[in-house]
Amino acid sequence: MSDANPGNLHGAPLSFLHAHANGNVARLTIAQALAGANSTVIYATGAIVGNAFAPSHALATLPVSIFVVGMAASSLPAGAVAQRYGRRVAFMVGTGLGVLAGLLAAWAVVLGSFWLFCSATFLGGAYAAVVLSFRFAAADCVPHDRRSRALSFVMGGGVFAGVIGPQLVTWTMNMWSQYTFAATFLAQGAVAALSAIVLRGVRLPKPAVATVARGRPIAVIVTQGRFVTAVICAVVSYLLMNFLMTAAPLAMEICGLSQTSSNLGIQWHVIAMYAPGFFTGRLIARFGALRVVMAGLALTALSVATGLLGVDVAHFWATLIFLGVGWNCGFVGASALVLECHRPEEKARVQSLNDFLVFGATALGSFLSGGLLAAYGWNTVLWLSFLPLALAVVALTAKRGRAVITV
Repeated sequence: MSDANPGNLHGAPLSFLHAHANGNVARLTIAQALAGANSTVIYATGAIVGNAFAPSHALATLPVSIFVVGMAASSLPAGAVAQRYGRRVAFMVGTGLGVLAGLLAAWAVVLGSFWLFCSATFLGGAYAAVVLSFRFAAADCVPHDRRSRALSFVMGGGVFAGVIGPQLVTWTMNMWSQYTFAATFLAQGAVAALSAIVLRGVRLPKPAVATVARGRPIAVIVTQGRFVTAVICAVVSYLLMNFLMTAAPLAMEICGLSQTSSNLGIQWHVIAMYAPGFFTGRLIARFGALRVVMAGLALTALSVATGLLGVDVAHFWATLIFLGVGWNCGFVGASALVLECHRPEEKARVQSLNDFLVFGATALGSFLSGGLLAAYGWNTVLWLSFLPLALAVVALTAKRGRAVITV
């Protein structure tokens, strides 16, 4: 099936949107659940595989950092593909990269090649960047008053990734006993292929060239106060989630905790990241995106404070759970703010630029995480997390103005 021709709302007739909205949202939610396992597997295993193969222990978390670099590097190209050929084509390219990432990662484990494994996680990051665009795709295919709920609901599908990913690791990590995690990455590639089958049925509007040409200059859009606030809050929410989740599995290993405990911690973290998505949209509709983002920042601060209380399993798990819920409120709320800052014909450029800025900053935090953990320990990683939190709170409280445009 091809993308629909452009028309009225979001580049498609209202009748088209109403006819396919529920099916599109359902498929995107299922695909989010399947594709989210890609990120979960890499976060659960990346630092551990890196620690086994890296030329230096300080580089142990580099594969996870490279994963985030892949997300940042692919955000703008993915947006360009979506704008030119439609989102469904971008989805197919992304899932193809997800399959390739799994195959390369398994091969890297067999060869014991650290740099090949980093290449695989880069491709996994490219896949993850496309997956995160599902939230905006859901907003595209429903009427205006349902956008924040559709965006949030699709993010909620990731709760199942919180079960699929860690269980995939637990059940397959020793399946090929000679090469720990090789079978896991093969399974990851198979799940990406299954996600592609689900996405083939998605029908989304494709903007016409003439419509896109009417968009305002990007500099005008991104200098809106609300857009700047949205980006800062999204950056801090995602950066701290990645900063702490990258270090947590290795920190648990250093503290003598088992791999199974680490897998379960990541599992509950990812469930906490996505489960609130089933009602975050309603909270945004009732209280406003700004208040939901503030709640997310408060929960992230609670996560950091919990981590400072101790290093047993319960403290790590509680830290990761609070971190997940805080990320959901902060990131979904900030994404809803982005929807208020662009017109329909500008959406692909603005949304992909937002994701590029978010993942670019997150990559920096991910790179710092491993080195700080190796040099100064888990508590230092936690204390430093308060600095970006303070920046986001200042940005949020300083800018509560209305959106410049109504879309």
